[in-house]
Amino acid sequence: MNSAAPVATLSVYDVPSEWTHRAYLDDAGYRAKYEASIRDPEGFWAEEAKRIDWFKAPTRIKNTNFGPDNVAIRWFEDGVTNVAYNCVDRHLHTRGDQVAIIWEGDDPSESKQITYRELHA
Repeated sequence: MNSAAPVATLSVYDVPSEWTHRAYLDDAGYRAKYEASIRDPEGFWAEEAKRIDWFKAPTRIKNTNFGPDNVAIRWFEDGVTNVAYNCVDRHLHTRGDQVAIIWEGDDPSESKQITYRELHA
């Protein structure tokens, strides 16, 4: 009897070329960001933190300890933000009537498009 688990196959799907103009980063941009994150993680994440709204911006970006009896990892620990505000509220003025979520039921004929304004309400 063979007790080996079945081997999963991996499929790779190329991104359609017409989508590349909508991408936030191209390959070179991604590599540059990655290198910056490795070279100066604290500076990199301090800059990235500016991409969301904060009620109190963090001044302490990274606080880590990898001691044998004390492993602690904290990011932006003195900052105050609100995830719901960042996901919904801040988009109301510019995207209120745009679709924020596309819900699809188990039956393909069941679907709903929910706008930012509907989510907010």
